This record gives sequence, structure tokens and C-alpha cells, in this order.
Amino acid sequence: MPKASLSLQPLGRLLPLVRPYGGRLAIAFVFLVIAAGAGLVFPAVMRFLLDAAFEQRDRPALDRIAIMLLAVFAVQAGANFVQVYLLSSSTERIVAALRARTFAHLIRLSPAFFTERRTGELTSRLSSDLGLLQSLLGTWVSELSRQVLFLLGGALMMFVTNFRLTLTTLAVVPVVVGAAIFFGRSLRAASTSVQDRIAEAMGMADESFGAIRTVQSFNREAEETRRFGAALKELVGVAVTRARTRALFFSVVGFVAFGAVAAVLWQGGTQVLAGKLTAGTLVAFLFYALFVAAAVGSLATLFGNFQEAVGAATRVWELLDTQPSVRDPEIPLSLPAPLRGAVCFHDVSFRYQPNQPDVVQGITLTMAPGEIVALVGRSGAGKTTIASLLPRFWDASGGSITLDGIDIRDLTLDTLRAAIGIVPQEPVLFSGTIRENIAYANPRASDADVLRAARAAHAWEFITRLPDGMDTLVGERGVKLSGGQRQRIAIARVFLKNPAVVILDEATSSLDTESERYVEQALEELLEGRTTLIIAHRLSTVRRADKVVVLDAGQIVETGTHAELLGREDGVYARLYAIGG
Repeated sequence: MPKASLSLQPLGRLLPLVRPYGGRLAIAFVFLVIAAGAGLVFPAVMRFLLDAAFEQRDRPALDRIAIMLLAVFAVQAGANFVQVYLLSSSTERIVAALRARTFAHLIRLSPAFFTERRTGELTSRLSSDLGLLQSLLGTWVSELSRQVLFLLGGALMMFVTNFRLTLTTLAVVPVVVGAAIFFGRSLRAASTSVQDRIAEAMGMADESFGAIRTVQSFNREAEETRRFGAALKELVGVAVTRARTRALFFSVVGFVAFGAVAAVLWQGGTQVLAGKLTAGTLVAFLFYALFVAAAVGSLATLFGNFQEAVGAATRVWELLDTQPSVRDPEIPLSLPAPLRGAVCFHDVSFRYQPNQPDVVQGITLTMAPGEIVALVGRSGAGKTTIASLLPRFWDASGGSITLDGIDIRDLTLDTLRAAIGIVPQEPVLFSGTIRENIAYANPRASDADVLRAARAAHAWEFITRLPDGMDTLVGERGVKLSGGQRQRIAIARVFLKNPAVVILDEATSSLDTESERYVEQALEELLEGRTTLIIAHRLSTVRRADKVVVLDAGQIVETGTHAELLGREDGVYARLYAIGG
């Protein structure tokens, strides 16, 4: 019993989502009972029809019974329409709400979560696992109720029709129940394994498609195909195991159920020959026996589907139970208005995993309002990590970071990130129009505001040359635009956001000369009066910085202006500059 209750727990958590539709579902159940009742009336009417035709040879009675049979079918059809419509429409809304809730939860999880999960795996959870739950709610519950009604109602009518034949028929029930218990656990484990393999394969495909240029540039199409084929081979292996278990389960149940029907036919035939049973009564009983046998077989199938749905629900709730590693404070503070943009790192350290060493340590850094600070160092020195701590993509392991004197952990993520604008080295655009991509920073912005941001970012120069202007579709990830054009749209977003603090990840490091000139002009205007943290990959770009901070092995080793640091001939910055200029 504890195992059964445990298996129902993931589905029980759906009740809060189902509750708003309780009235509609109750009405659907009433019409389901009506439809099932009409189905159970059919064999009884058939009994009278056959007896009228073969025993009594009464034509008027035959006509009346045939019309009655049509009326029963009409009632059943109408009741089926109402219950299917109410149940299906309610299920669509319930699953849509769960899908939206899952997406809303995932999109707020910390970046650390996504570094450990493939995107394709998560989209598989949103599609295939929730699809299984939709099937469960849309058809499983309805069919379960229908088949239980057919089983109980058919068994009752069998007892009323012929007690001895009923005992023969119901003798198979313990065998079927035992088979369901025996095979059910294996089916659930196999189904869970199949869904996991599907998620892995889809994650691999999503990863390959997302890096298609890299795949093709290294001629790795055949290798990626081989990897995907290997994943599919594993998927087919566990799917075949599940299919074998299901096939054996249904074969056993089918043989036992219809073997009982054969026994009933033989026993009932002997009673007809002995004159103890009419042909109409035997046919009616056989119909009820078939109803019960079909119900038992359907319940066995539904039991297998139930195990699959429980596995899917478990995986969905596992995602929903995942807590973000970076959270809002219980009692948040507000930023002062107007925001000055003073940023201070106080003895900050950080490690990605609790059992790993610090990747940055002892970082103490002050950024005055409007000051431009450049972070310089070799690859892996900790530049990007420090910049990621400011908007709380990760939380510092030690020390604190303040914005205008307030610890950023005392601010909600929305409040903090609203004050910070980020221009990445590789900007990501969404597959919409240029207008929509700029307005992503502020969906409530007017067209005039969007246009003003595009002009400020010097994006208007190339936008006017496009056939559809601001309504030009940029393609997935902005593939229809050049790198410089994507950068200027990213800068326009930050202009529209109008933050007090800007994080700049060397936005010109991979651009051609003309694009770099436009982007540099846009950046000059963007950084005016804003506190700016630059992640510098090329030392020649730090001249605009008021202060240069040199990192080595996660620690600050030098601080000063570009000229001051160059003057230290034996300094780290001077050596880096001599090497990379």
C-alpha cells in the first residue's frame, strides 16, 4: 500500500490546477455515466429483439425494439459529445497552465542550472512529458471511468442475467489483477528510461543544430550523425524492452480474458441445448461478458499508460521543485532615486561548486558614479566571473557587492537587473523584427522611443537601407544581420533600457573596421555618464577607461590608469600590453 500511495503522489499534485475546472469535469462525469448506462442497456434491448424475432416471431414488437435501440444509440452519442468536449477543453487549459508554469519556473532559474542541463532536454520535458500528462487527463481519466462503469455495470447485469455463467466469467479477474501488479512496475521503469533517452537524444540534436556552423566548418556532420544514431540506438533498446513487456502483458491478459469468453460460450451453449436458456438471453450475456472482458483489457492498458504518466509527472515536478541558487530576499530594499550608480566590491570571493577552489578571491574594487573601469587579464583570470556577480547571475561565495551603498543581495533581482545594462561580445537576437528586438528591453516603449534608441546606437544607418526597415525579420539568433549590425541593435536595447550601470564585454573585438567605427561611436554615447565595467580582451581598447584593474589567477594584482600601468615596466599589465597590444 505505501508504494501505491507513493505512485499517486505526482499526479495528486495536479489537483490545484484541476480544481478550477471541477464543475465542468463533474458535468462531464455525469454525461459519461449516461453514455456508459446507454451502452449497458444495449445488450438487454438486443435480448428482447432477438427473442421477438426468433422465439416469439412478433414483427410489431421487433419494430418497436429496433426504434428503441436507435434511441439508445442517440442518447449515447449525445452524452459522449458533451463529456468529450468538456473533458478535452478542460484538459487543454489545465496542461497549458502547467506548461506555462513550468516554463515560467525554468526561465527564472539561475544560469548555474542551465550549465548542467541541455536545452533540448528541457524542451523535451515541456513537450513529451507534458504531452503524456495531457493524454492522461484527456483520455485516461475518461476511459478509466468508462471502463470501470462497464466492468461494474456489466458484472451486475451478468449476475442478473445468469448467475452460473457469471462465476465462470469473473474467475479470470484475479489473474488479470495479478498480471497488472507483476508487469506494472517493469512498465513504469521502462517508460521512465525511454523518456530519459528521448530527452538525451533531443538535447544532443538541439546542441548540434545550435552550433551548426561549427559542426560544418570542422566537417563533423558524420560524427554528429553517428552520435545521434548511437543515442537513438540506446533509445530503441529501452523502447524495445518496454514494448516486449507491454506485449507480454497484453497477450497474457487477452488470452485469459477471451479464454473465459470461450468457456462461457461452451457452458451457455449447453444450457440452450438443455432448454434452460433462450438464445436472446445467451447473446445478451455474451455482450455483457465481452463488455467486462474489454473493460478488463482496457484497464490493463490504462494501467500501463498510468505508469508512464506517473514517470512523466515525476520528471515535471522534479523541474518545478528545483530551486534557483540565486533568490530574492525575504524583505527587499529599494534603490534610491535618482540612482547614482556607485558600485563597490568588498573582499569578494566566488567558487562555482562548494567542493572546488575559489576562482576569484579577495576582490575589493570601487567604481564611482559615471566611472569607466576595465578588467584586464589573461584568459581564465576571472574577468567574466566578476562581471557576472554584479547582476547576480551567480552569488558571491564571500564578501559583498553594493550598489549605491545597498548590498545587492538585499534587492530583488528585477530591481537590481533593471539598473544594469549588458552589451555582450556575442549579442543574441530573437527571431522577430528589428523593432521587436530593440523593444525587448522595454516592451511598453513607444515607437518613438525605439526609433530614438536605434538612432543613438547608430543602427538607423543600416536599418534605413533594409527593404522592410524596422520590420525586417532578423532570423533565428539574428543570422540575417552582420556582427556589427547585431552589436548596434544590442546597444540600442541598452539605450532603451537607460540603466545607471553598464557591463561591456568587449563589443568590438571581432568586428571589421567600418563596423567597429560605428559601434565605437555608439558606445561613446552609451557610456556617457554611466558607471561602466568593461571586460577587456584587447588591451588597446582600455584607453577610454578611467581605471584599469589587472587580474591574475582570480586576484587583483594591479590598479591604475592605462598610462600609469604602462609606466611600470616590470608590471603584469605592461607585459600583457607588450605581448598583445
